[in-house]
Amino acid sequence: MTTILAFIFVLGVIVIIHELGHFFAARSVGVRVDRFSIGFPPRLFTVNSVDGGFEINLFFYKKNDMNKISWEIIKTWNINIPERKGSGTEYCFAIVPLGGYVKLAGMIDESMDGTIQNEPHELMSKPVWAQIWVMSAGVIMNILLAFVIFTSLAWYQGVPTSEDKPVIYSVEEDSPADNANLISGDKIIKVNDYNISTWSDLSSAIQEKPNESINITYARGGQESSVDIYTTFRVFPIDGKLDTLGMIGIAPELIYKPIGIIRASQLGVTSTVGGLGLVVLSIKLLISGQASMGDLGGPILIAQIAGETARAGLISLFGFMAIISCNLAFINFLPIPGLDGGHVFIILAESLLRRKFTLKTRMIIQQIGMAFLLLLMATVMINDIGRLFTN
Repeated sequence: MTTILAFIFVLGVIVIIHELGHFFAARSVGVRVDRFSIGFPPRLFTVNSVDGGFEINLFFYKKNDMNKISWEIIKTWNINIPERKGSGTEYCFAIVPLGGYVKLAGMIDESMDGTIQNEPHELMSKPVWAQIWVMSAGVIMNILLAFVIFTSLAWYQGVPTSEDKPVIYSVEEDSPADNANLISGDKIIKVNDYNISTWSDLSSAIQEKPNESINITYARGGQESSVDIYTTFRVFPIDGKLDTLGMIGIAPELIYKPIGIIRASQLGVTSTVGGLGLVVLSIKLLISGQASMGDLGGPILIAQIAGETARAGLISLFGFMAIISCNLAFINFLPIPGLDGGHVFIILAESLLRRKFTLKTRMIIQQIGMAFLLLLMATVMINDIGRLFTN
C-alpha cells in the first residue's frame, strides 16, 4: 500500500504541477482552456465555468435511453452568480489518480481532436512567442518544482559533513555487512591487508572489489575480529561513464550544519542542474552503447523506488520527486511529436518556413510521435515486468 500511495503522490504532484503551467500560461495569453483534469477518465465529477455561475455534474453508472448501463451524469447542481462571465473551462476530477491533463482550444494533442476554427481564443491563432510560452510552461514549472524541493530540503537539513572516521553508523538491512553481523559502532581497521585510517580509505578499498570476497578486520568493544564478506555492486556514472563499484551496505554518520536561504538556493540550483544532467548522461550512455534499452525503467520501477524512498522518510521521498520532476522536464522538451518539445519544434518550423502546416500534416506528425511514444512505453513496461520476475 505504501508503494501505491507513494507512486500516486509523486506522479500526481509532478504531472499536476506540469499541467498547471500550461493552464496558467494559456490563460495569460487568452487561450481558452476547454478542460483541466485531475486524474484520467472516467470522470467522477466536473465543475463547469458557465455564464451566470457554475454547473456541477456527478457521474456514475445508469441506464441510458437505450436501456444500457453506461457512465453518465446522475446528478447536476447549479451555482448561480448573476452577471458572472464563464470561461468555458470544465474542471474535472477523474477516477484514475495518476496526474492529469489540460485540453487547449485549437490544439492537436493526444486526443487527435482536429477541430481548429482559427478563432482568436485558439492556440494556433496566437503569435509564435505565445504558442512557445504555453507549450514550454509545463517544463518550466517542473524545473521550478525541482528547484523549490531541493532548496527546501537543503534549508531544512543543512549541509552534510562527516568526520571521515572509519566507524560504521548504519547498516543496510539484508546487505552483505548485515549478513556478516557488522553493527553500528564497529570500527574498520583493515580490508584484506590494507590498513584503514579514514572512511575515504574504507570506501576506496571496498569499491575496488565489486562481486569479490574480502576480509574485513574490525574493532568492537576493545576486541578485534575479522570476517569474510562477499561484496555486492552498484553502477554509478563517473566522468561521463558507467563504473561498477563494490558495496557492502554500510554508511558513516553525517552531521548536518544549518545554512541560510541564499546558500540553500545555491544548492537548489546546483542540484536541479545536476538532476537535468543525469538525464543528459543517460541519453549519452544509451547512444554510446554503454547502456542499453533494457536499462530503461517505467511506471513500475518508479513505483518501486517511490515506495522505498517513502519508507526511508519524507526527505527521501521529496528528493526522489525532485529528481523525477527533472526527468519529466527534460524528456518532455525533447523535439519528439506528442511531447511539449515536439509542439515547440513544429511551431518553430512553421515560423522558419513562413507557412502553416496543413491540418492533415499535423495529424500525421502527431500520429508518428504517438506511435514512437507507445513503442517506448511498451519497451519500458516490458523491462519493468522483467525486473519483477528477476528481482
